[in-house]
Amino acid sequence: MLSNNVTDNNNTSKVFESTEYIRNRFSVVMSNMYKKEVPLYDELLELVNDINNDVLSKNNNIKERLEKTGEITRLNMERHGAIRLGKPYELFTMRRLFKVMGMFPVGYYDLATAGVPVHSTAFRAIENATLNQAPFRVFTSLLRLDLIDDEQLRDKIDTILENRQIFSEKTLELIDKSEKNGGLNKEDAELFVQEALKTFQWHDTATVDYETYEELLNQHRLIADVVAFKGPHINHLTPRTLDIDQVQASMEARNIPPKDNIEGPPARKCPILLRQTSFQALTENVTFKNDSGSKKTGKHKARFGEIEQRGAALTQKGQDLYHELLNKTRKAIGGSPTAENAEEYNQLLAENFKVFPDSYNELYNQELAYFHYFTTPKIERLAKDKIYNFTDVSKLLEDGYLSIEPMIYEDFLPVSAAGIFASNLGTDDAKREYKETSNHTLFEKDLGQPVYDLIKWYENIQAETIIKCLAEINA
Repeated sequence: MLSNNVTDNNNTSKVFESTEYIRNRFSVVMSNMYKKEVPLYDELLELVNDINNDVLSKNNNIKERLEKTGEITRLNMERHGAIRLGKPYELFTMRRLFKVMGMFPVGYYDLATAGVPVHSTAFRAIENATLNQAPFRVFTSLLRLDLIDDEQLRDKIDTILENRQIFSEKTLELIDKSEKNGGLNKEDAELFVQEALKTFQWHDTATVDYETYEELLNQHRLIADVVAFKGPHINHLTPRTLDIDQVQASMEARNIPPKDNIEGPPARKCPILLRQTSFQALTENVTFKNDSGSKKTGKHKARFGEIEQRGAALTQKGQDLYHELLNKTRKAIGGSPTAENAEEYNQLLAENFKVFPDSYNELYNQELAYFHYFTTPKIERLAKDKIYNFTDVSKLLEDGYLSIEPMIYEDFLPVSAAGIFASNLGTDDAKREYKETSNHTLFEKDLGQPVYDLIKWYENIQAETIIKCLAEINA
């Protein structure tokens, strides 16, 4: 068990649970909850686990790479979830909640450009070692009321959201306690996990009447999901696979209905960024209450299961090339892929991506990806008549004193997220366009702090591995 020893304000020694322990515990408890709420998710986990074991047994290169970077231990525990919040207070408080678990906002994502009226960040650990210990992430979106043209509906939504509290009193007390004391002891940590979980639970009774729900739904399916319920139920949990094409091909045999197309880059020898697929969202019964007290049963579609395959993190140059090729493909077929043109889209995507180097050496040479650096046994024969620094790294790598392994992409792709949303819900909402788009400044104001810069984070982690190697060489 991971624990931290700290001293409180009264100089009394106390043992606090580490944020890694709390984060991992919360991830496990949430996963167990989702298995009960969405049984297909449990079947999905078994499928992904079987495929991962198969890949590792047949491909020593992948296994050795994961062992070298420390990712092997986290593979089967890895999950990311997604929630959608309605008002700035919820985002501000969710930031405080996630901080108790050592999770911080990384990156700003504008999904309005993809037809979804939210902007988002991802809460996750920001130290490489702690990511490997507990890699839980939550993609967290905030509804943008400014993108709703109907002023009357906008005011109505604002009133509905102001009248809800998504956090239990005990959760808020424990957040305050953690902030004041610098952590939570074992008893408080477990209580925090159980209380915080309530925010993410599904509620089958809406907080609005059926007519209001229909009004929200007609504006945008996501708006209805955010506004019409007591809280921001977790709408999917995502395990990580080593072969997403095999998962996609195997889902139907397990009675898991897959979406039509894998989102992200095409299949490659050297995976990059993030590829995602999912099973179709559940259609669930929901009870709607009227002011008169009468009840009406309706249907709601939002929660699903997602799978991801993570590849190498790309530099800004690499990301620019990725988006250029992706946009070229989508423009050629007239937008997002559909069930009807999925085969054509995949062929065209693969053809367009032939210009994107598919070897780690070329990704390195063209500065398209980020890498972890490692010393090799050969450094024992390295001349000790100089102090080596960053300018020597390329030569040290060329001469075999250093080796590299691709740095895994820890974050998300807005276009892919919108594609998952559109296809598994069977909606054209994601084809909408919004005149107003990015509002990074407002998002950070509502959040209560700046988000961590994505590119800078990868640059810093890469630099840390180089510094560690140079320290070993110069010792």
